[in-house]
This record gives sequence, structure tokens and C-alpha cells, in this order.
Amino acid sequence: MQNREGQTVPSVVFHTRENGEWKDIHSDQIFKGRTVVLFALPGAFTPTCSSTHLPRYNELAPVFRENGVDEIVCLSVNDAFVMEAWKEDQEAENVTLIPDGNGEFTAGMGMLVDKSDLGFGKRSWRYSMLVRDGVIEKMFIEPDVPGDPFEVSDADTMLNYINPKARKPRAISLMTKPGCPFSARAKAMLEERGMPYEEIVLGRDATIRSLRAITGRETVPQAFIDGQCIGGSEELEAWLAEQASQAS
Repeated sequence: MQNREGQTVPSVVFHTRENGEWKDIHSDQIFKGRTVVLFALPGAFTPTCSSTHLPRYNELAPVFRENGVDEIVCLSVNDAFVMEAWKEDQEAENVTLIPDGNGEFTAGMGMLVDKSDLGFGKRSWRYSMLVRDGVIEKMFIEPDVPGDPFEVSDADTMLNYINPKARKPRAISLMTKPGCPFSARAKAMLEERGMPYEEIVLGRDATIRSLRAITGRETVPQAFIDGQCIGGSEELEAWLAEQASQAS
């Protein structure tokens, strides 16, 4: 794979879809006069791309913006309809998904590879790059080994390059139940502090058996932060107060 640090990005026109309409976007509109993080991947709806690569960039997008990045772009050699559907499926509102349907940008980057053995045809190798005013400052290219390596093009590696001291959001999950006032209170406490969380709703996403197996308890809410079970709304309130005290 070619490392193009110090070079300008290819000049191409992307044929995209937005709100059900065709929209052509020139690469200058994305990169010129701006700081952009682009990550490229083999295909929409594929396992690693859907479970990890795109979701983590989407999650860390606000932190990237706090550190001077104007836009995060996800690029794949897929057609516009596929990328539009994938964006909707992933709810990736913080990332711009760009279809490189003809592979022109990817070929210009020297990243077009043959995945005919998988029935994919020509696709992009997995990589990420930081681009300032159209010039590539840094590239993280996955090692040239068989399969689909995913070691260095992730969002955390890129963010650590831009600012090793950047403060990342905590991983928060909240098990709740519809109509439960204590669940509503826990959600309000997190939202008031601007702390994004994943909500796991009993009866929809999990059962009482799951709650019991994971927490050893049968009451909601149950909050998990960075792998630690905090507990119910009162325990969460105490934890938040302690964190505020330590920060002051």
C-alpha cells in the first residue's frame, strides 16, 4: 500500500445521494481550506466496518471537532444507494459517508485492491488519514497481510495522534424500564451533564433474566460506566457527585 503523506488528495467528483436526491460533490468541497479525517473501509454493511470502525468514529466525532477537525469522512467503494442505506442503518449522524462508486479516489490513493475471492471485486484497503487543506499530513494504513486487518486505522489511534491528551467520552450503558420514574431520573442526570449513554430497555432489548444475570439485581435502572456497575439512580447520583468533586 502507498503512503502518500505530504501529497495532495486525488481530485475527483463523488456521485452521492442525499435525502433521496442525487448530489455531486467535488473533493475540493470536502478538503480545501479544511481539516478532515478520512477513513476508508472495504464495504458497507460488512462486520468490522459496521460493528467497530464506523461506530467509534461516530462516537468520538465531537471530540475530534473539539480538537480542530472540521469533518469526518467515511469512504468506501460502494454505490450511492448502498452508502445512503448504510448511513441510515447505522444512525451515523456525526460522519459523512461518501461513495467512491467507480473507485477513482481510491485508485488515486493507491489503495484499490482486488477482493474477487470474496465476490467483492475492486475495493478499498482499510486506512485512515488526516488531511489539512487538501494535503495529507498523516496516514494509518493497515498491514498488507491476508484477510481484513484492523489494527491502526481506528478512531482512537487517529485521535491519539491529533491530541494524546484528548478527553474521550465515558462508555455508559443504562438498563431502564418504560414508565419507571427512577429510570427517568437517571437519564435526566446524565443528559443534564452532557454524558451520552446507550439505553437498554427491559422488554425490548433485554429481559429481567438478563438484568439478574448481569447485575445480580432485579431493579432498574442499572448504570454501567467504563465497565463498572454503578447501580441504581441513587448510586449513580453519588458517583456523579464524587466525579464532580474530584474535578473541582
